[in-house]
Amino acid sequence: MFNTLISTEDLLQHHNDKEWRIFDCRFSLADSEKGRRDYLESHIPGAIYAHLNADLSGAIIPGETGRHPLPDIGDISKRFSGWGIDETVQVVAYDDMGGMVAARLWWMLRWLGHPMAAVLDGGWKTWQQEDRPTATDIPQPEAKNFIADPHPQYTVDAELVSLNLDNPEIRLIDSRSADRYRGENETIDPVAGHIPGAISLPFAGNLDENGKFRSPDALADRFQQFAEGGAEQSVFYCGSGVSACHNLLAMAHSGTEGALLYPGSWSDWITDKQRPIEK
Repeated sequence: MFNTLISTEDLLQHHNDKEWRIFDCRFSLADSEKGRRDYLESHIPGAIYAHLNADLSGAIIPGETGRHPLPDIGDISKRFSGWGIDETVQVVAYDDMGGMVAARLWWMLRWLGHPMAAVLDGGWKTWQQEDRPTATDIPQPEAKNFIADPHPQYTVDAELVSLNLDNPEIRLIDSRSADRYRGENETIDPVAGHIPGAISLPFAGNLDENGKFRSPDALADRFQQFAEGGAEQSVFYCGSGVSACHNLLAMAHSGTEGALLYPGSWSDWITDKQRPIEK
């Protein structure tokens, strides 16, 4: 079972296995349909396209939710069933952003009790560089019965974050780029800054110069401060609950489990003007 990362070599050995499902999660915030167009042009054989907005997020309620709220559990369970996922299936997700979007699917599956999920290390870029096989056909998987076993304890909401802003035992970690954390170059959300007391730990720091995840030991050093005293005391957030999953994936790959996600993240936090911000 692969439950954090998988290499291109290992995926090559299994990409035709009937009990494996591969998902192409390529997505661009600047052009929400670019990933789908790229998928139709070429993808890993057997891969199904998973759209961040349409498939891996719920409905946005203006003024009440962030940009990528978690979907209804019943709705996403039906989608996973239609994609041919049940408890016997190994899932592999990839993208072209170092695993940022693929990690969202990885985390969602674990949140719903499916640990057999991994992200392709190096993603589409490495697969292409290594001249691995590609395809253009769109798979039609046989439906299975995905039975969700939700783990609500993996998440926190804005209310719980607010109640713990002055709690020194709770570590709040901002996974966005350092400039956005500082309130600079904010081009995505209407309010710049960060949640008071948050530490900046950009998800991109999990990757080496080749776009692959750093070694488990290097990642363990990076996350050591958040593992001390119990990882469940650490809450990760980002702009909309996507790139924070990359930090959670890296932390799990380093051998530390239990850190929490604030799914609504910054774009949810700023829907209430009474909530404090820092720059």
